[in-house]
Amino acid sequence: MTLHGHVPPEPDLVQLLTPEGVRVEHPDFPLDITEDEIGALYRDLVLVRRFDSEATALQRQGELGLWASCLGQEAAQVGAGRALRTQDMAFPTYREHGVAWCRDVDPVTLLGMFRGVSLGGWNPNENNFNLYTIVLGAQALHAVGYAMGVTRDGAVGTGEPARDTAVLAFFGDGASSQGDVNEAFIWAAAGNLPVVFYCQNNQWAISEPVERQSRIPLFQRAAGFGFPGVRVDGNDVLACLAVSRMALNEARSGQGPTLIEAYTYRMGAHTTSDDPTRYRLSEELETWKHRDPIERVRAYLVREAGVGSGFFDGIEAEAEALAVRIRAACRELADPAPLDIFDNVYVDMTDELAAQKADFAEYLESFEAPAQGATR
Repeated sequence: MTLHGHVPPEPDLVQLLTPEGVRVEHPDFPLDITEDEIGALYRDLVLVRRFDSEATALQRQGELGLWASCLGQEAAQVGAGRALRTQDMAFPTYREHGVAWCRDVDPVTLLGMFRGVSLGGWNPNENNFNLYTIVLGAQALHAVGYAMGVTRDGAVGTGEPARDTAVLAFFGDGASSQGDVNEAFIWAAAGNLPVVFYCQNNQWAISEPVERQSRIPLFQRAAGFGFPGVRVDGNDVLACLAVSRMALNEARSGQGPTLIEAYTYRMGAHTTSDDPTRYRLSEELETWKHRDPIERVRAYLVREAGVGSGFFDGIEAEAEALAVRIRAACRELADPAPLDIFDNVYVDMTDELAAQKADFAEYLESFEAPAQGATR
């Protein structure tokens, strides 16, 4: 064998609930959870999927300019989102609708940016959930900067559960190839910062498969930066919760960063402007349908917990009511005033920007209807 002939074995996933809905134990990641709490996770998964499918439909009806679906990734997001404490801060990409749900961000506000009526729609400090970041991987550096601030504020390793703070940075397998993400790894390691990097490996960076991006499983990259990495079944909400909870606890206690690779699959298109049938096989999609993150929890609740149909009917009714509210509220989102785009660019508006705003106002006024009898 030569050096280049050495191929490391494919690692096992951390899994606590099989695709068939059977609870299994993992020696390194125990999870203390009640049947009611598992039922609550099921509710999260169903409502997030209903919201996501409704947003996709709204885009197809022309109500949104674009939508980035999280179909198939609900467990990865809900598991991580429910591991956060109130004081923790999350930095999402543009697809973390399930995490937003867990942080109590009204789903309607998520639609504002995709409808083009807002630059975000929510106050990041009210829910400790930062605005969506479109620039690929940039939020990893934002998260590291926030983690530096948390450290300097003395909110790490105090032993006070309500004070110790962790930061959770989301990105995808494609963004893991970005310079920003790798720079974030370096800074996090150098400062032993309380940040958990959460990579949702959904297998495709738009049309580029992950095996063309990395020669090794993504979580193994962490070793090169000097902090631990772990790969978890991203379609298993219990495993995602357990692994995220442990990594966040270690970050809060001052043990430094962790990289979590949630191994999942993007069931839909990258965005509604994409057509995945042009670059991936239908057999691959069918394989992943059997690993559906919602069906395995439902199977567990029915077979192992004895949950009756009334529970599921109630959640379906709640999901339908959510969809009705979202449809109506989306169409009622008010268009911003044209000059609002100049506001909130800087804390204090610069002279140059003020001049641009005045020029644009004059331009808009030129469209006013001419007075009666006036000549053009």
